[in-house]
Amino acid sequence: MKNDVLILHGALGSASQLEPVKAALETSGCSVHSMDFSGHGGAAFGDQFGIEQFASDVLQWLDKHSISKVDIFGYSMGGYVALWFAHEYPERVDSIVTLGTKFDWSVESASHEVKKMNPEKILEKIPAFARILEKRHTPNDWKELMQKTSSMMLGLGEKPLLIPEVFKSIENPTLICLGDQDDMADRQYSEDVAKWLPNGKFLLLENTPHPIEKISLAELTNILTRAFH
Repeated sequence: MKNDVLILHGALGSASQLEPVKAALETSGCSVHSMDFSGHGGAAFGDQFGIEQFASDVLQWLDKHSISKVDIFGYSMGGYVALWFAHEYPERVDSIVTLGTKFDWSVESASHEVKKMNPEKILEKIPAFARILEKRHTPNDWKELMQKTSSMMLGLGEKPLLIPEVFKSIENPTLICLGDQDDMADRQYSEDVAKWLPNGKFLLLENTPHPIEKISLAELTNILTRAFH
């Protein structure tokens, strides 16, 4: 691997959630970094909340650590942020790999996702997940984070940032990965994104669902190592 690698987490996620990926990549001898978006993993909420704020978080993080250019691995929402960041600051990015990223935002699909994000129902139905979120994001209120995330999704549904014209302008080499059992991101649209990107490719991972914890770490590490070499 020739560059620093930055790992970006998904919605309601954190840098700590991707620590196994970071550790596995570090064994290959590269310099791997991770960060928390505003409001995640205990990081303070920013003035705004959403993809544009998170891209600003990335820029500030790179500047703070005096890193001029990175390869980026973005999981789920992190992949959306990675491509928007590359659109805004192409000179700061080398290659990109996304995994399980939902690109097909619409009013209908956003409404579908938001239905899953009711804090009170989560407390009642899946309290173990609520405890994970509480621990992951303390001292922030995970319920506030979830509500802000829902609003972000509804906003993307009404006006997606990444549209075909934007994808066509992103020239950074990009590998769009999707698990064949992923129930969040649409396969056909993901394949279309890879075609719209001037240097895009699509890779389908077999026997792979959406949750990062259920993805083969060895397979993912191999994919990233080859993409960033």
